[in-house]
Amino acid sequence: MKGPAKKPGAEAVYLGMNAVTAFGGALIVTVLTVYYFTAVGLSPLQLVLVGTTLETACFLLEVPTGVVADTYSRRLSVILGMLILGAAFMFVGSVPLFGAVLLGQLISGTGYTFLSGATDAWLADEVGEANVGRIYLRSAQIERVVGLAGTLLSVGLASLWLGLPIIVGGALISATGLGLILFMPEHGFKPTPREARTTWHKMWGTFRDGLAVVRGSPVLLMLLGVTVFAGAASEGFDRLGDAHLLANFTFPALGALQPVVWFGLIRLGGGLISLTTTGLFRTRLEPITRNPAASARVLLVLNAVTVAAILTFALAGSFALAFAALMVREAVHALAGPLYNAWLVQQVQPEVRATVLSMVSQTDALGQIAVGPGIGAVGNRSLRAALTLAGLMLAPVSLVYARVARHHAENPQPVAGAVEP
Repeated sequence: MKGPAKKPGAEAVYLGMNAVTAFGGALIVTVLTVYYFTAVGLSPLQLVLVGTTLETACFLLEVPTGVVADTYSRRLSVILGMLILGAAFMFVGSVPLFGAVLLGQLISGTGYTFLSGATDAWLADEVGEANVGRIYLRSAQIERVVGLAGTLLSVGLASLWLGLPIIVGGALISATGLGLILFMPEHGFKPTPREARTTWHKMWGTFRDGLAVVRGSPVLLMLLGVTVFAGAASEGFDRLGDAHLLANFTFPALGALQPVVWFGLIRLGGGLISLTTTGLFRTRLEPITRNPAASARVLLVLNAVTVAAILTFALAGSFALAFAALMVREAVHALAGPLYNAWLVQQVQPEVRATVLSMVSQTDALGQIAVGPGIGAVGNRSLRAALTLAGLMLAPVSLVYARVARHHAENPQPVAGAVEP
């Protein structure tokens, strides 16, 4: 008789989880802003308020859910996040009303915060810190491939009904959570003893230790500055970019096809550019992910290129130039994402990793909450001005990366020290 089937390892589960969620995410994001702008009828300010609602939920819940991941189980946190996030998108796609969209953002924020920090901390626990950079780069390539397929399917489903790809994408994300119940391992995590789980003392202690790590690490303090500016910039660009295309450009004719097809082509082009970029630079980036000073220098350059791309997109006088600027930003994002994640994971000890990563995400949310509505208000008068402001918000990030690189060169310790209990 055959023995029980061998369960996949942590790397395979991580890659598979990201592949399915990238496919579902591509179904959603390809048409999400178009759905908000046309089917729901949101203004630029309302578009940003949708994001502000999401980030407010993230801001309030990031640390509590991060502490849960550090105290109870990374695996449980990831599974809950997938189930909740998928359900939120299914709800939003089914009810095209502003109030329903806002409620959906609150639910989504809960899901995102269960995933934020816990996923990266779980992977580092299972495979070791030295291996996460390689896995991030490999995952980025796989995500680009499946994302292309998801984009194509999204356009086809949207031609039937704009909300349909959002519902299907949400269902896939929730289904991934159900699959993780069966296949996701957790061997590297050391949970809190059962007798201590019924009190909040351990949770508060974990949060306190995580806060002490941040306060005691110049790199992490500078990183919080990066995330405030990056969060503010991303809120404006992510929420208003598609609206800018719809309001300020005439799309080249595609026969009898609807304009939503162009958003599929834009996502498809971005996916192909990202896939090519990660393929060309993967072998060069892998050793850089193990060198914090080199990582900071490369991130500095990539951020400067991102600023230039966003400003070009905001001020472009032709659809062709705007499209080219979007492709440059996608290529840079494909390189910066895994490099940044690997660099960040190396800065924190395992005991408080999920909590500290959640604090970083919370700071990103704070930047979006504090600045996003202002950018949206500017967008009600001029989408070009709002996107220009979003691009300029990223400029100080390069200065912070320069300081981080100098700090790493002078202090070559790669990981922030753990706090003594």
